[in-house]
Amino acid sequence: MTRDEIKDFVLRVFREEFEIESPGLDDDLRERYGFDSIDAIEMLGEIETLLNSELSQEEKKRAMDIRTTNQLLDYIESLARARE
Repeated sequence: MTRDEIKDFVLRVFREEFEIESPGLDDDLRERYGFDSIDAIEMLGEIETLLNSELSQEEKKRAMDIRTTNQLLDYIESLARARE
């Protein structure tokens, strides 16, 4: 899975599930868009679907430090690599 494919997936989820249109890659998702812990849990579910794999508690815990779209892309990219 390429970074562009991951980016397309993330932007589609933001648009369809959270009504966030074209977030800046370095925007703070919490401050700028009100992305909260409930949204983060929903996003983790979407990531599990994308990867066709359940995330471990440690992987979920790592996600709690994500603030920007770029960090989210890095996170998903690392998860995808670990599952190859």
